[in-house]
Amino acid sequence: MFYALVIITFFLALLVSFIVMRIFSNSINAILARIINDPIHTAWAKYTKFAGMVVGTSSGIRIYDMEKYITPLTYTANDKRIIIELTHERWFLEIYRTIIETLQGLAWMMLVFFMVSLIAYVIVRWSEIKYSK
Repeated sequence: MFYALVIITFFLALLVSFIVMRIFSNSINAILARIINDPIHTAWAKYTKFAGMVVGTSSGIRIYDMEKYITPLTYTANDKRIIIELTHERWFLEIYRTIIETLQGLAWMMLVFFMVSLIAYVIVRWSEIKYSK
C-alpha cells in the first residue's frame, strides 16, 4: 500500500507540474524572447520548463512526511509503538497535499522567475531607450 502511495503521488505531482508548465509555456517563451534577443532564448525556455517540472515534482512528494507510514511511532506514556495505517481518508489527504504542495512549489518558482524577468525587462528597456537617443 505504501509503495502505491509513493508511485501515485509521484505521477500526480508530475502530471500537475506538466499541466502548469503547459499553461505558462507561452508566457515563458514570450518573456525570454523579449529579454534575450537571440535564438538561445528557446534553450532557456526549455530549461525553465524543465526546472518547473523538477521543482513541482519534488515539492509535491514529501518523502519525510510519508515515513510515518513505515516507521513505528513511539508514545512515551506507555512506550507503545504503532505504524499509522493508510486508510481511505489518509489517501485522500495525501493526494490533496500532493496537489497543493506541487502548486505551491511551482507558484514560488514562477514568482521568482517573473520577478527576475521583470528586473531584466526593466534593464533591457532602459538600455534600449538610452541607446536610441
